[in-house]
Amino acid sequence: MKSTRLYRRGFLRASLGASFGVGLAALREPGSALGAAPAATAAAARDTGAARARSCILLYMAGGPSHIDTFDPKPGTASGGPFRAIATRADGVRICEHLPLLAARMKDIALIRSLTSKEGNHDRARHLMHTSHAPAGGVDHPSFGSLLAEARGGGRAGLPGYVAIGGPGEDSGFLSGAHSPFPVKNPDKPVKHLARARGVNDERWERRLQLWRALEDRFAAGAGGGFARGRREVGEKALELMSAGVDAFDVGKEPAAVRASYGPTPFGAGCLMARRLVEAGVPFVEVTLNGWDTHEDNFNRVKTLCQTLDRGMTALLADLGSRGLLASTLVVWMGDFGRTPRINERGGRDHHPAASAALLTGAGVRGGQVIGATDELGAAVTQRPITVADLYRTVAALTGLPADRMRVSPAGRPIKAVDAGNVISEVL
Repeated sequence: MKSTRLYRRGFLRASLGASFGVGLAALREPGSALGAAPAATAAAARDTGAARARSCILLYMAGGPSHIDTFDPKPGTASGGPFRAIATRADGVRICEHLPLLAARMKDIALIRSLTSKEGNHDRARHLMHTSHAPAGGVDHPSFGSLLAEARGGGRAGLPGYVAIGGPGEDSGFLSGAHSPFPVKNPDKPVKHLARARGVNDERWERRLQLWRALEDRFAAGAGGGFARGRREVGEKALELMSAGVDAFDVGKEPAAVRASYGPTPFGAGCLMARRLVEAGVPFVEVTLNGWDTHEDNFNRVKTLCQTLDRGMTALLADLGSRGLLASTLVVWMGDFGRTPRINERGGRDHHPAASAALLTGAGVRGGQVIGATDELGAAVTQRPITVADLYRTVAALTGLPADRMRVSPAGRPIKAVDAGNVISEVL
């Protein structure tokens, strides 16, 4: 399945700039302004129920953040580390001293301290944390972002339904490749290949499109099936995006003061781009903050990462709120897994899926509360264990995605949108 995922991602990038076999990368011209939302299909309308959240932003901490050194501090214990725990605006809730801006917003945030899983390998954990399904042979599960993009009929005005900033995201599995994430490697730089090349006029453009469509029709006639349809859908989505323009991706259009509030980091710029994208109608945006795999020098690295997270996430929540978007935007914070209470000989913490933390805010989430608890060392969940499926059941309820919708995979296996689990009632 790995090679299939890589091919889909590669083809999506190709479709959006590198090659359609006839040089789509050469077909560039500045796009038009964003337009009105297209009508949703009847199927998409049926799939999307009543929802508080029009959009979802996932802030993904790649590598696995230490819950003990962020949102579940254990000061005074042998493995608690050097960080102090500070008070927050939520009564009785204390978090790491290097997250003071988020501490001031905790009244609006639901903090889960009892997220637990069995996946301690990065690849397997990332698949679980993006799909709610543990990896299984013969099934390439769709990411939640892809499911939401499909249900909403993509983004408005030709924009993608799922954008992944600073990381690859997770692909569309057995859904059409058109619902895989559109990758933005560096949000501080212009997105490439979304305008025609110099010298390509309308006549030349149309001739190339006719040739590409003829080649795709010939391929579909010979290959048939969902893969051929998916290829064509990806290409047509690429053309829509080229026509839509790139304004929503351009953080340089923001006032200097707004840009500064997010901090001078790619993650901060990614959070700002996420706000612009949900404002433009993109249903699912993922922003990755890399570097949390702290097997060595944990405390220096986590301090820096927390400072980056604190500024970027706080600015995002404040900006969404000031624009009236927070009520319709669900913001989720999580990572691969937690990290061990034990501090190893390199001053690091190792993989620990048995306990980790997650945050939910926006979209009417009941903030100012802690759900679940771990023991005095942060090693084991002692109250209200929350599975990844529970978390995604809750995200599905907030976004209106039918969690129990059953599909049959290409291998003939029935697969639910969300694997088991129960809604976290405290959040709704």
